[in-house]
Amino acid sequence: MTKSPPVLAILPFLVVAHPAVAQVLLPDDSAADDTALEEVLPAGPLRVEVPPFVDPVPFIDADPPRLAKPVRKLLEAAMKTEDTEAVAALVKFARQTNPFDKDEIDAMNEAYVNRHKLLIERRAEADRERIRRSGVLELWKGQIELGAFRSTGNTSNFGYTGAVKLDRKGIDWQHTIQLNADYQKDTGTVTREQYGASYQPRYTLHDGVFTYGRLQYEKDEIQGFSDRYSASGGFGYRVIKSDDMNLSVEAGPALRRTNYVADPNETTWSALTTLDFDWRVNGTLKLTQNATSYIGSDDSTFTSLTGLEAGMARGLKAKLSYSIKHETSPAAGTLPTDTISRFSLVYGF
Repeated sequence: MTKSPPVLAILPFLVVAHPAVAQVLLPDDSAADDTALEEVLPAGPLRVEVPPFVDPVPFIDADPPRLAKPVRKLLEAAMKTEDTEAVAALVKFARQTNPFDKDEIDAMNEAYVNRHKLLIERRAEADRERIRRSGVLELWKGQIELGAFRSTGNTSNFGYTGAVKLDRKGIDWQHTIQLNADYQKDTGTVTREQYGASYQPRYTLHDGVFTYGRLQYEKDEIQGFSDRYSASGGFGYRVIKSDDMNLSVEAGPALRRTNYVADPNETTWSALTTLDFDWRVNGTLKLTQNATSYIGSDDSTFTSLTGLEAGMARGLKAKLSYSIKHETSPAAGTLPTDTISRFSLVYGF
């Protein structure tokens, strides 16, 4: 007969396993051995209580959530164009309506911005290369102006006006040629005959700063001179340069030679300042302002030309302008100020 294990060795297991179904029998103290217990009588089958079995949560291999297809297609369609303002507006609303997909929207927008920037850089480089390869007679743009005018001051009549402007822009150089004429005949007598021509080159030095030269010829016998030649040069600065607004100023010394009709001819030094401003108000309306001053010790000349252009058809515009010319020391028998209001049609090419 195998001897049972000591009760103290199995007692903890029986109590933990199921204390209610295990019974421990201890012999009377008088009959017990001082060194060990006699015998443990089993109390029946051993029962162990465990938590109920739970099925594991199934694992499904799925892609992370993505931007809704209609929103994605709308952004992709807009990003195929070059309308950056429209794309920016759509991206803004997409972020607001899909906050949980903000990272994906930002990634699409960043890729579009990088593509657009690269496209602009490539086009600019292609334009620069085209300009480098162009000849002297290429890249010219211009406009022809024909119309009528009404003059006040030394004359008060209606007449005809015409002007031609040619402009060539390179990488650093810009060349401008202007021709203008006002002519009027009243009852067989010429009452106004004014002609002008000018050539001005500009060379960009750095970031809006440029140097310029100007050669100018004028003929206006009503103002008292048969010929006037001017040569000047100096520096200028583009104060504003944007898609819809430009403003530049110039200043420098000038040498003027005037052949008067009745007075002695003279050659004088003066300081030349000019202001050139144009503002494209909208797609069809444009405001221009040109002002010039020759300030000398004996005689000074101030001119101002304000124009308003309205698009009529492709390449064709209607122009309303008002010019003022003031001489501080006019020739004998002439008034110091002439004004002309013009209405003309302008064709650009």
